[in-house]
Amino acid sequence: GRLVGVHFFNPVSQLPLVEIVEGSSTAPQAAQAALRFARKLDKLPLPCKNAPGFVVNRILTPYVNEALFALEGGIPAAVIDRAATDFGMPMGPIELTDVVGLDVSLHVGRVLAQAFKRRIPESLATLVEQKKLGRKSGEGFYRWEDGKAVKPASPPFAVPEDLQDRLILPMLNEAVACLREGVVADADLLDAGAIFATGFAPF
Repeated sequence: GRLVGVHFFNPVSQLPLVEIVEGSSTAPQAAQAALRFARKLDKLPLPCKNAPGFVVNRILTPYVNEALFALEGGIPAAVIDRAATDFGMPMGPIELTDVVGLDVSLHVGRVLAQAFKRRIPESLATLVEQKKLGRKSGEGFYRWEDGKAVKPASPPFAVPEDLQDRLILPMLNEAVACLREGVVADADLLDAGAIFATGFAPF
C-alpha cells in the first residue's frame, strides 16, 4: 500500500514533469505524499495508473516507431525530423531517439511490443547490436560531435504530403487509448504530460 512509482524524464534538470504511478494496491495517502514530494522538487506531478509505458512512453513510442518505419521505407532522417519540427515539436523523432539512447528506446519498445502485440523497427535493434547507441556513444541514426547531431544534407526528396499525419496520429491514437483505459484521469492531465515531457506542440 505504500509503494508508489516516481518516474523522471531525461534530462531531469530540464524536463519539469514526473509521473506518479499508482499500483493496484497503492493507498491514496501514499499517492498524495508522492505528489507533494514531486512539488517540493519543483516538478509537475502527473498521477497515473501502473500500465506498460505509463503515459508518456506509451504515447511517445508509436510516434518514434512510425518515424523509424518511415526511415526504413527510404525517407531520409533529416526529412522526417524536419516534418516533426515544422509541426511544432522541439526536436525530430530520429534525433530524439539518439538523445534518449537507442538501447533505452529499444528496451521500452520491447516492453510495449510485448504488451500490445506490435513490431519493433529493425533498424533500432540492428544499431543497438552494433553498439551504436546515439549521442552517448557518438553515433546512432546520426553521428554526434560536441553533443550535437551532424545531419547530412538530404538529396532532393519529394516529401510525402501525409508525413506529418503519419508521425503525429499514432501518438494521438495512443493518447486516446490511455484515456479510455483510465491510465490517466482526464484529458487535461494527458495534455500536460504530452507537452511537458515530450515537448508536444502546445497549440
